[in-house]
Amino acid sequence: MNQEDFSVKIFKALGNPVRFKIMKFLCDGTKCVCKLNEEFKYSQANLSQHLRILKDAGLVKSEKVGLEMHYRIYNDKIKDIICNVEDYVNDIFINIK
Repeated sequence: MNQEDFSVKIFKALGNPVRFKIMKFLCDGTKCVCKLNEEFKYSQANLSQHLRILKDAGLVKSEKVGLEMHYRIYNDKIKDIICNVEDYVNDIFINIK
């Protein structure tokens, strides 16, 4: 896979509403999968599939802590992307009004 293909993979992963919400939730810090499950009310299998896609795109990291799996955003550059997109959208909506 080349760099352009990997960039597209990142945007595809973020392009799903559920995954984008997961990423925004993780911007506040590391969360165990149980907290993600409480927040999003999806089946464990569905949530795991979304987390796998985010992990495969290099957007999140996971770490086993005791019996729990914890997820966090890979690095602050990812947070910057999310914040920049939200700022951009806010600017568009302000200009529409």
